[in-house]
Amino acid sequence: MKGVPFIVSAPSGAGKTTLCKKAVAFFPGLRHSISYTTRPPRAGEVNGEDYRFIENSEFDRMVEAGEFLEYAGVHGKRYGTSRKDLLDLLEKGIDVILDIDVQGAEKTRGRLLGGVYIFILPPSVEACEERLKTRAKDSPEEIKKRLKIALDEIKKAPEYQYIIINDDLGTAFEKLKSIIISEKARSQRMMGKVKELFGVDKV
Repeated sequence: MKGVPFIVSAPSGAGKTTLCKKAVAFFPGLRHSISYTTRPPRAGEVNGEDYRFIENSEFDRMVEAGEFLEYAGVHGKRYGTSRKDLLDLLEKGIDVILDIDVQGAEKTRGRLLGGVYIFILPPSVEACEERLKTRAKDSPEEIKKRLKIALDEIKKAPEYQYIIINDDLGTAFEKLKSIIISEKARSQRMMGKVKELFGVDKV
């Protein structure tokens, strides 16, 4: 049985990365897709764990070679998902969670079969701004820029199969867990296992 790709998007400050990390820690068969990026590491980030940090020239080479399933420019930097890295994991039956922006998610539609699209929302714009300030990773100018982009990104929420409002981290994570569990149990995903166990193709 092939792995399931879960595509998770959100505006900055909605708690997307935290929820994705909690999901990977909770589900043994779930891996985090590690994006390539041209931005420098933030404090505490580890190359090969949080992101694969590369130069613009290497990013250009990968684009030219068609190595990205999707790539996009976000806040002046570029991010991309390796097609080979992702498909290798899915072929091995490993579920993968992709923590990517709305531009990247749009590009995966039609290119990635069986994708489950989840949008994370903050409870309000004010809460989003406060979270950005609290994490102390961006300048006031950068926060203002991110909030403007966030409002545009929120307009894309109806394009996703699921929407989670992260007003309480524990509650939001329970919803994310429910989505992952129910999607794994969909009949079309389970038919390979049914055939293996019972020799049944159709019911």
